[in-house]
Amino acid sequence: MDRWKYFDITHKRHLVCNPMTKEKFYRLCDTLPLSKGSRVLDIACGKGEFLVRLAELHDVSGVGVDLSPYCIRDCMRKKQERVPEADLVFIEMDGADYTPDNGEKYHLAGCIGASWVYGGHRGTLQALSEMTAPGGWVVVGEPFWRREPSGDYLESQNMKREDYSSHVGNVRIGEELGLRCAYTLVSDEDDWDHYETLQWLATEQYRAENPDDTDNEELLAKVLHGKNAYLDEGRSTQGWAIYVFKKIS
Repeated sequence: MDRWKYFDITHKRHLVCNPMTKEKFYRLCDTLPLSKGSRVLDIACGKGEFLVRLAELHDVSGVGVDLSPYCIRDCMRKKQERVPEADLVFIEMDGADYTPDNGEKYHLAGCIGASWVYGGHRGTLQALSEMTAPGGWVVVGEPFWRREPSGDYLESQNMKREDYSSHVGNVRIGEELGLRCAYTLVSDEDDWDHYETLQWLATEQYRAENPDDTDNEELLAKVLHGKNAYLDEGRSTQGWAIYVFKKIS
């Protein structure tokens, strides 16, 4: 099954493709100290909610990059519906291959929930920092371990213990790179439940509306695998947070 089709189906009802409610995510957007004309980069921008909301609130301009054609389609539609005059550009490409035009440095560079693009949390902070102007902001969303994961859980999710740090560890990694953590927004169990179970509901609706789709059995198998892992251990083991770092120099 095509990877991006899978995510399009399972995240059809999500505003943002991360364990964060609309209210919390909008709190982040309200809190960020941006001004009119600020330039924002969003790597793995998903459906474009971050850039569009910042354009609504702060009249920013910027660039969103995502590898999913479904997401870029949604970004373009959302921009046209909500901020048609905003200077927002959405590009379908691997974020790891993106380089700013003419060496531009952004007022804010973000990658919320897709650190795999740069090989993990540290690599993401390094890459974004290089594209951020001194005094600007680096915003990332990253999982963390709430407790030690079992070997069975790691194996079932094809993960390693060292893939993630603790919440404090995520902050310290940024500080080791010369960034200063200025704000965090941590997901709770309700945020996680909303994110995970909305995928189950979206899958059920898709299968009912598309009974002849040949991908349905694989779709259901993938969703059930994730569902069982989440209920058995993931819900109590894995956390997630958005981190706002200031680039000092």
